[in-house]
Amino acid sequence: MAGKALACVATALLLSPVLIAADDGDDLTARQLADQAKDNLLDAKSVHLKLTDRSTDTRTSTTQPTSMDLALDQHGNCVGSMEMGARGGSVEIVKQGDEVWMKPDADFWKAQVPGGQGDAVAELFKNRYIHGSTGDAMLKGMADTCDLTSFQKEVAGDEGGATALTKGDETTVGGAKVIPLKGTEDGKQEVLYVTSDAPHRLVKATQHGGGTDLTLTFTDYDEPVPTATPAADESVDVGKLQEELQNT
Repeated sequence: MAGKALACVATALLLSPVLIAADDGDDLTARQLADQAKDNLLDAKSVHLKLTDRSTDTRTSTTQPTSMDLALDQHGNCVGSMEMGARGGSVEIVKQGDEVWMKPDADFWKAQVPGGQGDAVAELFKNRYIHGSTGDAMLKGMADTCDLTSFQKEVAGDEGGATALTKGDETTVGGAKVIPLKGTEDGKQEVLYVTSDAPHRLVKATQHGGGTDLTLTFTDYDEPVPTATPAADESVDVGKLQEELQNT
């Protein structure tokens, strides 16, 4: 669900691995900056990413995230939250190793569970995490969202067509000096903001036009993902949820 959407967003915003750019006389061309930024993202052991998606289709969907805030690493650990469109609610997620915790709000339950079951489940599990493993079908979609390695494979495997990039004037994003790399593909304007100083890293990417309105930011490269997990008295085994859905 959300994991696949995130990977699709990333490949769209990172453009293709065969970028074309003219040398404008600076130390590095737009292509060289983009290539280095992509390589550093693919090499990252962990990263904190934030997604904002105000695209037309996403805002009217209850199953696609309009915003995500996740710290995740190559071991599949993560902590963060996501919010769905069209009053689809929000959900907090924690994953350590093979264990997964997710805490949806009432709107999420009502959007994801059909009929009156949504109200009943929302009340029963109010303010508590559903706890299980990556082997539980109900938690697998959320668990996949936490897989930085899969995310990186999606980015690395993008075989899209060439997109011309040009360098903009140096600016700042989150206090970091960056160089905007601007391009247009399929009528959509795309901008990659890459740090001016080495190591050249992608800190922000945007895509606008044709009903698309995406922003993705990357911070905390190689910083450890928080390891705290919800307390036992804040959690309910996923089996209880399965039992409730069968009996409601």
